[in-house]
Amino acid sequence: MLNHTIAVTGINVKSIPERWAPSLVIVIGLAGVVAVFTALLAMATGFEKTLKATGRADVAIVLRGGSQAELNSAFDLDSSALIKQAQGVRVGADGKPVASAEIMVIAELLRGDGTKDASSITVRGVDPEGFVMRPQLKVVEGRNFTPGLRELIVGRGVTRQFAGVGLGKVIRMRGSDWTVVGIFESADANESELWTDINVARNTFSRPGSSSVRLALDGPDGLDKVKASLSADPRLTVDVMSEQDYFSSQTKQFRQTIGTVAGVVTIIMALGAVFAALNSMYAAVATRSKEIATLRAIGFGGGPVLLSVMIEALLLALVGGLLGAAIAYVLFNGLSVSTMGQSFTQVVFNFKVTPELVAWGLTISVVIGMVGGLLPAIRAASLPVTTGLREL
Repeated sequence: MLNHTIAVTGINVKSIPERWAPSLVIVIGLAGVVAVFTALLAMATGFEKTLKATGRADVAIVLRGGSQAELNSAFDLDSSALIKQAQGVRVGADGKPVASAEIMVIAELLRGDGTKDASSITVRGVDPEGFVMRPQLKVVEGRNFTPGLRELIVGRGVTRQFAGVGLGKVIRMRGSDWTVVGIFESADANESELWTDINVARNTFSRPGSSSVRLALDGPDGLDKVKASLSADPRLTVDVMSEQDYFSSQTKQFRQTIGTVAGVVTIIMALGAVFAALNSMYAAVATRSKEIATLRAIGFGGGPVLLSVMIEALLLALVGGLLGAAIAYVLFNGLSVSTMGQSFTQVVFNFKVTPELVAWGLTISVVIGMVGGLLPAIRAASLPVTTGLREL
């Protein structure tokens, strides 16, 4: 049976060039399915990786109770100072807690795509300790901002997506002018922000206090100690979590939305690809009915015929899947885009076409090939010899 299957499959594969048009329908259809599926999930994967890379397990973020996001959170100066003194916070070489009160303000910038559309962007005021807790953040052009001056450092992602934010540019925000003195890189969501001194941000935007407080944790049990310490203080109502958990939660809704869209689009396109495969494979069987009947007449069983048609369909499906994965990788992997985050501001991220996504895409193409080739294969294997020999 194995030898018969190999022989019949060889005949089928060699005849594909003679049937290139229907075969191409299968390949192109499945390439489209895999490319769209991979691209959509590459967007979700890139967004998730960007936010996950932003959070650290050894840093806690403290928000006002029930606020869920920095944009909705607010502390006065006294509360910010109390939070910094919590137990479980790492102490620096100067004997002070490694903690950063931070303020988040929304501003608007013109997009750099020539449309003259404005999008919301995050302006973050930070304490000096904010840099200590983000060692991955490096100023790569210019210099850091000077405390007390209206100066900004701009994330590399912002410079790729927005206009007028280059080194030395003056940005007008809410009636005040700010000078860009540096550009920084961090390979995470911080690159989607503009940073300045927190006290300047407080005075300029009339926002006393802070939106959140970040705390460097002192050891593996630091987070539990911080939670216990702040929960015991009746003057405070706060939510405490690790930065890693916070940013992971920020991706949940986006991932669910993209996953749903990818599933619906893939199912719709997959149905079209299945019908295309059915039509093409039925046509292939019909054109070779006399050939198949002849093989049956000289001793080839129905099993080898069925398997050979299935193998042909799977080979075409695999070629289509590989082509679709290649298209998704070439066109989308590393593509820089921005989308609205949980705080209604733009988050810049890159598409990530991972091996796992490619594997999923190829699996989908193979399944579609199996479904599309099964009925024609059964038809070929069950075709009566006398009927096949009578067909021209």
